[in-house]
Amino acid sequence: MSQKIKITLVKSSIGSVQKIIGTLKGLGLKKMQSTSILVETPEVLGMIKKVQHLVCLLYTSPSPRD
Repeated sequence: MSQKIKITLVKSSIGSVQKIIGTLKGLGLKKMQSTSILVETPEVLGMIKKVQHLVCLLYTSPSPRD
């Protein structure tokens, strides 16, 4: 079972370049305080690294039914 990451947008994307805004959209984050739960993959980790100054991370353990 793979680990999941809970990502929350804590800073606004106003004034950011289009690449950063597109990365946030790809992570499923639209508005401030919006949260997305994603599976930890190299692709997702790379996207998080690009926007690490705008987001807050929380690693969650997988549930037994997953």
